[in-house]
Amino acid sequence: MGLKQELIYFSKACSSSGFVKATDGNLSVRTRKNLILSTATNTRKSRIKPGDIIKTDLKGKKISGNRKVSSELKLHLYIYSNRKDVNAVIHTHPLYASAFAAAGRAINRIILPEFYMQIGGIPLAKFAVPSTDEVPESIAPYIEKHNVILLQNHGLVAFGKTLEEAFLLTEKVEQYAQILLLAKILGGAKELTPSQLKKLDQLKTTDKKK
Repeated sequence: MGLKQELIYFSKACSSSGFVKATDGNLSVRTRKNLILSTATNTRKSRIKPGDIIKTDLKGKKISGNRKVSSELKLHLYIYSNRKDVNAVIHTHPLYASAFAAAGRAINRIILPEFYMQIGGIPLAKFAVPSTDEVPESIAPYIEKHNVILLQNHGLVAFGKTLEEAFLLTEKVEQYAQILLLAKILGGAKELTPSQLKKLDQLKTTDKKK
């Protein structure tokens, strides 16, 4: 599957999973020539077609494609410019994760070992006006140590080596946010203790040495 086909596949996956509605969100991927393929502005992800994919350079200059470049591509380009290990970015508005963003709350309560081992806490970037330079500036404090960031009163951005990795991060964060909210109905989630976290940290260290 080529990169353009992957963009189409995961765009539809974001729609079918409920991570985006209507024309919300944007997906992009870096090519081997350090160019960017991304979804055009106002693209309905459930009905995305090859013609809805555009190619730009790392400064956002359009190289090919008949559609308009999304103004939110600035966020993607900032991530690519600051993380050489990142080749895919997915920005979505998942229901439960976005609820945390709307409430101005980071997802930093550790209640599940697997989530802590794989992702850890999710920081909350301060509010930034969409489509402006404020958005990439808002994630600057977190971009080096995190691959998933909540955007206050906006949504979620996840990035990784591949589109699949970025999608799976989005999927896991959305499920985690849902579990946290459901646990609150049952009296509140029980956070892992410092001693439990210490044991998990030891496991992470052991896994890295293998």
